[in-house]
This record gives sequence, structure tokens and C-alpha cells, in this order.
Amino acid sequence: MKPLIGITASMETDKSNYLVANRNVKAIQAAGGIPIILPYFLRTEEIKEITNRIDGLYATGGYDIDPILFGEEPHPGLGNIIPERDQSELAVIKEMLEKEKPILGVCRGSQILNVAAGGDMYQDINTQINTELLQHSQKAPFDYRSHFVDVAEGSLLHRLTGKHKLRVNSFHHQANRSVHEGFRISGTASDGIIEAIESEIHPFVLGLQWHPEALIHEEDDPSLQIYQGFIKACQQ
Repeated sequence: MKPLIGITASMETDKSNYLVANRNVKAIQAAGGIPIILPYFLRTEEIKEITNRIDGLYATGGYDIDPILFGEEPHPGLGNIIPERDQSELAVIKEMLEKEKPILGVCRGSQILNVAAGGDMYQDINTQINTELLQHSQKAPFDYRSHFVDVAEGSLLHRLTGKHKLRVNSFHHQANRSVHEGFRISGTASDGIIEAIESEIHPFVLGLQWHPEALIHEEDDPSLQIYQGFIKACQQ
């Protein structure tokens, strides 16, 4: 049977609509999963029910994350936040971690995963890091691979892709700063920005700073291999 994959949704600041990019739905379908778009869950019984029913969680991109969640007040470079999304995703991710069910997070999804696991993040890399950075909010098309990521030997990301270096796209101004015990950094850009994190104690928990869902062009593409590995873990 195809696994049911819960996809987190974004929302505009007027809270009138849930939003999920079609490329996220197509990526899950291409890898063999059945996508289920999740609304925001704030009640404990609903969170437990939905995490019992889905086989895996796909945490997608979107607006910024409330810095209160990792012990900071808002920096001037902080963008829009949707507190209900933060609260719902934190609760769902923690429940999925407790149940040891697979999680794949991209961009914001990688950051909220890290925060849920006890890590922290930069509110705005361009003003909080003093060294020269790459262009992490690329001006090129969404499906263009603008910079490289060095992949840690023996990591889950390395096992999925078979690559020591990946060329990726980049659309973010926030980024993970440190990971908590039980997690590791498995990918970095040449300027030191964390591009991939993963759990060392769960079967499949992976966060990617880029958007692999926009880079699936061929059957042997590393981006598709990531999604296929995720779906395989969800089937198990």
C-alpha cells in the first residue's frame, strides 16, 4: 500500500487560505506516496489522532519562525510569522519524533524541525553573520541550482543520494545555527551555512535548507532519490 504523507500548509497573514505549492504534492506522488494536506492542529487529541494515521510528515517552506520559540526576541530582519502554524507544526513534529515516524523538512520545514528537536536558528543570516555569504535568496529561476552543498560522509543524505557534493537552489534568509544532542549536521554550503540536518537516533528524520521538490527532472536525480528514500521509510 502507498503510505499516507501529511504535508504541512502555509497561510497568508490574513489567515484566509491554506496554501501548498503544487510541486510539493507532485514530489510526494512521484516518489510513490499519497499526499494529505494538513490544516493547523492545536488540540492534543487531534494531534495524536492525525499522527497515528499518517505514515510520514513532509514539512514544507513558508514564512519565518517566531524567535520566541528558541528563546529570542524579534530581530529587525525577521519577516512575517504565522504563530498558529508554528504551534501546530512544533506539536505535530514532536509527536512524530516520539512515534519514530519519518519526517522530511525543506527550507522552513528544516528550521522548524530543528527547533522542535531543541536546536536554534538565525532570524536573518544577512545581518546576524559577519562573514561574507553566498546569495542564499537566489535571483535565478526556482528550478536553477545556484550553489553547492558538501555532504557528510556516511550520513543519511549521503546514503540517499550517493553524492559528496550536491548542487542546489536557495531561497531563504533564515537558517539553522546549531543542532541539539541526537542530531547532526550533514550538509553545509561553502560559506558555512547549515544546509542539511538529520537525526542520529531516528530511522528517517531529515531537514534540507533548499527546495528539492523543484529540482526533480530525471529518474536518477538525487532530489527524487531523497523523496523515494523518504517514502520507502514511510512504508516500513
